[in-house]
Amino acid sequence: MIVITGATGNTGSVAADALLAKGEKVRVVGRDASKLERFSAKDAEPFVANLENAEEVARAFAGADAAYLVIPSQGLHREDFRDYQERVTDAYASAAQKTDLKFAITLSSIGAQHAERTGPIVGLHNMEDKLNRIPSLNVLHLRPANFMENLLMSIDGIRMMNALPGSAPADVAFPMIATRDIGNYAASRLTARDFSGHSTQELLGPRDVTMRDCAAIIGRAIGKPNLAYVQMPLMLLESALTSMGLPKSSAALVIEMWKGANEGLLAPQEPRSEKNTTPTVLDQFGEEVFAPQFQRRAANA
Repeated sequence: MIVITGATGNTGSVAADALLAKGEKVRVVGRDASKLERFSAKDAEPFVANLENAEEVARAFAGADAAYLVIPSQGLHREDFRDYQERVTDAYASAAQKTDLKFAITLSSIGAQHAERTGPIVGLHNMEDKLNRIPSLNVLHLRPANFMENLLMSIDGIRMMNALPGSAPADVAFPMIATRDIGNYAASRLTARDFSGHSTQELLGPRDVTMRDCAAIIGRAIGKPNLAYVQMPLMLLESALTSMGLPKSSAALVIEMWKGANEGLLAPQEPRSEKNTTPTVLDQFGEEVFAPQFQRRAANA
């Protein structure tokens, strides 16, 4: 049995689908039973649990050999997101110790080696540390690069400014990855269970890109081939995040992460290799994901 937490999220849903397609026995965990129904149709076992509750998480892990552990990103919409991260990861660690779980893969992040100055990534650093202390658990921490999906936050900015806004310098190259590639990678390693002790694996997408590259690629996908990129002051971006519905505390965490990225705290620690390079290119993401969402937003405006 393989447990998938965050089963309705970007990476968890992909991991669950990939495992079910391979004939694995899968238990999908979420807070909303209705959102788990599509997995039940594929013979997954649905399990409704509050991930902050160690007893409920232990019941979710019961009888499982392996698990994919995610801190749901919806938590960013809570005033207490950092505390929420700690409660969820405390529950994961407690449940892993109380059950026969032998293997776990976590969704961590590039930059999780740092204990401070990286905003929400600090919570992932702490998750890694908690799980690494469990002698009986073989744990692999996935440290993916910046999600391509994060560009979706810029849709309203593009519509208002006719330019792609962002926090990074225009010509600094960095890795980006599609979340579906993370989910598929997690599924492959959960199937293989080919890791022991505690280890990390960076996932760096297909190639490094700059924000100027992003503007050009996204621009072509949405019919704006001359779309420019504008690096925005962090203060203005923080206001934009709160106007999008994030609590001030969560917006401040995101800004701290972006500032840390600009200071080099989220730079890859591994050289690019076949092992950490994933297939989905930004052009494909732009056409298949970004453009449809941009068009829907424009149609509903």
